[in-house]
Amino acid sequence: MTTTTYSVPNISCGHCVHTIQTEVADLDGVETVTANAETKMVEITFDAPADEAAIKSLMAEINYPVAA
Repeated sequence: MTTTTYSVPNISCGHCVHTIQTEVADLDGVETVTANAETKMVEITFDAPADEAAIKSLMAEINYPVAA
């Protein structure tokens, strides 16, 4: 099990938080997703088959790209 925290500058409100948590939680292997609009951070706990590349790709796809 891996837990990673990402900076996501596009988070601005509760709707953003809900969208991220709902969409990322649907990825196979993702256990928990916690997004925070105040800190603009997302913490994700996952295991295979999910990986960082798949998570980052999905985040970009839903218009919440992870900061470089």
